Amino acid sequence: MATTQELILKTIAIDFETANESRGSACSVGLAWIEDGEVVRVEERLIRPHDMRFSSFNIAIHGIRPEDVEGAPEFPQVMEEFAEDFREATMIAHNAAFDFRVWRACLDLYGRAYPELSYLCSVKMSQKVWPHLGSHRLNALAAHLGLTFAHHNAAEDASVCARAAIAIAKSLGVGHVGEIPAMIGMKVGRLFEGGYAPCTCRLK
Repeated sequence: MATTQELILKTIAIDFETANESRGSACSVGLAWIEDGEVVRVEERLIRPHDMRFSSFNIAIHGIRPEDVEGAPEFPQVMEEFAEDFREATMIAHNAAFDFRVWRACLDLYGRAYPELSYLCSVKMSQKVWPHLGSHRLNALAAHLGLTFAHHNAAEDASVCARAAIAIAKSLGVGHVGEIPAMIGMKVGRLFEGGYAPCTCRLK
């Protein structure tokens, strides 16, 4: 049984790629675990979308094709592998509104309950902490931090998201990513059984 402190410190960055314009068409997920200010584990799983409809636009972005996911499990089975990791975790996503809409849409599609967790948006965090940057897209943050990565690979996107969050915490002088919201006036987002609350941030 995890202690209260362990639950507070359980932080995971997440990134989804989708097969088409539907938010319920996740075709891959990337995850990056943060412990003691470091990325300690990165995972990627391909997902077989429910209707297997891939748009040429999305394929051009991430390079995932129908044949790549033909033998992959569908969304519920993929996410079940990480259910214990997600439970009471603080998640981070770059443009969390997109990734958590994908998560919710896929759960709704399969009639599954939402997990209980909190989430932060690294776009909003970077906008508050590094307002001087011309762009707060993930590739711009990677360049700012001197990181190279394959953009739109879910695992690499999740890893850069995690590293950006760690850098933001350090720039604010706090020891854990979970302390960032209190420093910048961020309202933590939440998923919970039956609903969600968005992650928001005061402009000033």
